[in-house]
Amino acid sequence: MNHTIKHRAASGTRQASATTDHIANELNLYNEHLREVRGLAAGTCKDCTRIVGRLLHQKFAKRPIEIAKLRPDDVRKFLASQLDARQTPSHASRMASALRSYLRYRTTFGDQVGAVLSAIQIPAHWNLATLPRALTLEESERVLSSFPAACRWPKRGYAIVRCALDLGLRAGEIAHLKVNDIDWRAGTVTLKGTKSLRQDVLPLPMETGQALADYLQHERPFTTHPAVFVRKLDAQDHAITSMAVQKVLKHACQRAGLMNSSGHALRHTVACRMVENGSSLKEVADVLRHRSLNTTLIYAKLDTPKLAAVALPWPGSTS
Repeated sequence: MNHTIKHRAASGTRQASATTDHIANELNLYNEHLREVRGLAAGTCKDCTRIVGRLLHQKFAKRPIEIAKLRPDDVRKFLASQLDARQTPSHASRMASALRSYLRYRTTFGDQVGAVLSAIQIPAHWNLATLPRALTLEESERVLSSFPAACRWPKRGYAIVRCALDLGLRAGEIAHLKVNDIDWRAGTVTLKGTKSLRQDVLPLPMETGQALADYLQHERPFTTHPAVFVRKLDAQDHAITSMAVQKVLKHACQRAGLMNSSGHALRHTVACRMVENGSSLKEVADVLRHRSLNTTLIYAKLDTPKLAAVALPWPGSTS
């Protein structure tokens, strides 16, 4: 009897696995398309495949994926269930964009998705509607001072914050930074394989270089691994992950009393300081490595002197 029960349990496990393997394979192919064809960042690919995976498991968990059997009502019900817990325009936009992206991908296989696409409306989320949240000088100093000696890796954390706050590096760019990418004599750092799919060379500020050198000389584990920021896992050296970098930045902001700030606020801070010091939007876009200048337009609202120069007179005024 026990043998029969175990056999049935094992058989049920294999069947359950078999019913989801086709979904995992589909998501892997879609992820490869996002990464190789569309050139999206790893985090964006992960977010899209996670959302699409939920839909596929809900509709095709126990049968082959046939997009022709996906109905507009199926998508509407899925979106309604996903938005119940978090009803914000940005979350709804990400959900809708991911589903529309996947359906457009399916058209490359000959699937007819027009009816389903028409059921996915992008919610109103006005571009440039809000001001970017940047840290003040006093807040920045608090974040930089949030790594006391009692921290496990104070020099590493301080160097990571410097890379974000001085250079505006993304978490993934910090994680992928290699020792050979830093030219100490020329005072530059080379970024390879960035979100913009190009190689960029940025000037390395003295404070950032000193923080990196201090970490490399006094705290980094002795290793031949090429990454700047290294951690040991299962007795082997690995580059730190972008998720780990995000946690370092988030925890630093929390220790500084900035509970709602994250690593992206540090990028905003770099851009806002440049605008305040007279840099052009093109220069800001180059430093932040935006693929489109439209992404940088939000910082134009911070350039008060230039905005005042183009302001129209108030109706009825003499000016």
